[in-house]
Amino acid sequence: MQRLQYEITACSLCPRLVAHREEIGRLKRRAYRDQDYWSKPVPGFGDPAARLLIVGLAPGAHGANRTGRIFTGDRSGDFLYRALYEAGFANQPTSVSRDDGLVLRDAYIAAPVRCVPPDNKPTLEEIHTCRPFLEREMALLKRVKIVVVLGGIAMQAYLSILQDKGQIAAKSAFRFAHGAEFVTRAGGPLLLASYHPSQQNTSTGRLTAAMLEAIFQRAASLLQKP
Repeated sequence: MQRLQYEITACSLCPRLVAHREEIGRLKRRAYRDQDYWSKPVPGFGDPAARLLIVGLAPGAHGANRTGRIFTGDRSGDFLYRALYEAGFANQPTSVSRDDGLVLRDAYIAAPVRCVPPDNKPTLEEIHTCRPFLEREMALLKRVKIVVVLGGIAMQAYLSILQDKGQIAAKSAFRFAHGAEFVTRAGGPLLLASYHPSQQNTSTGRLTAAMLEAIFQRAASLLQKP
């Protein structure tokens, strides 16, 4: 896993994303003018022996692209890590930097795209180019029992991997909805779907803190069963 994370941070395969992430690091947000931006691909984060895999979307421009840790330093992370803390998967409810002491327990966070995309919209080609990193993480995380996908893009990326491996017949059999649960194959991880904790979703009330916490409380409850 450590070697894979190094390979992720060294990737430069998508010219549009490389240019965008580096431009953000040069311009910076006024509140972070005195900080050095990460401005590189962001690796996964968490417990390598995790039974819970969380699949997001991509780094935030002034969150993970600044801090270098997924879902760290922005409002999306504030929502996610508080929910993980309340459900017992994190040792603290906040995440502000790579060295803030946050530890995930029995959970690992990955993403289909490792560089911040313009307007938070990666192209299909960029998702496909980045997909091997997620595939390799899934192969290394051998104890996963539950996968929580945050948003429709995350769900499609995860299902695409299963389909190409012949583990599901078609993605169309799984329709995204917040709180939906799917058995993708016999003996495989249970799939739970949630809205992404983007500011657009949380500021409009489409996703509340209680709704997101309920997803991870459900995951925790399922993992307690023999």
